[in-house]
Amino acid sequence: MASHFIQRQWRENRGLILFLALMFVFRSAFADWNSVPTGSMLPTIVEGDRILVNKMAYDIRVPFSQISIIKLGDPKRGDIIVFESEAADKRLVKRVVGLPGDTIAMQDNQLFINGKKIALQFANETEQTRIYQEALTTQPHLIQLAPRSSPLASFTAVQVPTDSFLALGDNRDNSADSRVIGFVPRHEIIGRTRQVVLSFDYQNYYLPRQDRFLKTL
Repeated sequence: MASHFIQRQWRENRGLILFLALMFVFRSAFADWNSVPTGSMLPTIVEGDRILVNKMAYDIRVPFSQISIIKLGDPKRGDIIVFESEAADKRLVKRVVGLPGDTIAMQDNQLFINGKKIALQFANETEQTRIYQEALTTQPHLIQLAPRSSPLASFTAVQVPTDSFLALGDNRDNSADSRVIGFVPRHEIIGRTRQVVLSFDYQNYYLPRQDRFLKTL
């Protein structure tokens, strides 16, 4: 009797079932969106943003797995990556700072990459934050610092291992990134994000932030 019920449901809902199956495969292997619940990437990504994750940025994977079939490339410095962190036991969103073989150091939130001081330019200040423009690549991005330096503001020079990356949050004094969880293994990286899809204001009854819809990161 159960088999007859299943057959009838399949006949009546075949189109919907196929659509849902294809949608799940697409989200698993090609592209997905990810909710950002914390401010570790402020001011670039805001709490409540839903970001688009390009899962084919670096690999083609077996659907519903982390098994890479074809490697398309590696993260570049400055990329915002989404990864399943085994050390943190959750999905994280951070910016790639160090590539395999790089030597990275930080002194009072001033980055040094392979001995080169990365330019910081003051942009804005409030009672709670200081905003700087960091020239990590040819396309500078904004970082946020607390008024007072935190224990995360400095670390001695480290070399990034093979098949690993050093990733930091743009909210430098409030981010559990490679300074806390260690280097990011290549196989943990799910994809890259460059765009906000939707955004909802957690502090204002989850109302949509229309100015952040489809915003480029």
